[in-house]
Amino acid sequence: MAEITLTPRAAKRINEIMGAEPPGSSLRISVNGGGCSGFSYAFDVAQSREADDIVIERDGATVLVDAMSLAYMAGSTIDFVNDLIGQSFKIENPQATASCGCGTSFSL
Repeated sequence: MAEITLTPRAAKRINEIMGAEPPGSSLRISVNGGGCSGFSYAFDVAQSREADDIVIERDGATVLVDAMSLAYMAGSTIDFVNDLIGQSFKIENPQATASCGCGTSFSL
């Protein structure tokens, strides 16, 4: 299965966010059913790791993805963008056949 890549910009922003969280906290990204295109990404702060979590690390930042979500995110790149409509994490998912305008939901 193709791995998930974390960009330097995303790693920097994750480290900034986790600086305000308890030590050992990580960013958890998961895929949920729903959203305007069928599936949606969820971003949460996790205090612990689950046994089936995939751990992605870069420049001191840690992202956790559960095994079920990994099947929908394999090969993705997680980035952080700051543009005219605001700041957000952006996931470039090669498996997605369509996505909504806001980029938080997708279909396969």
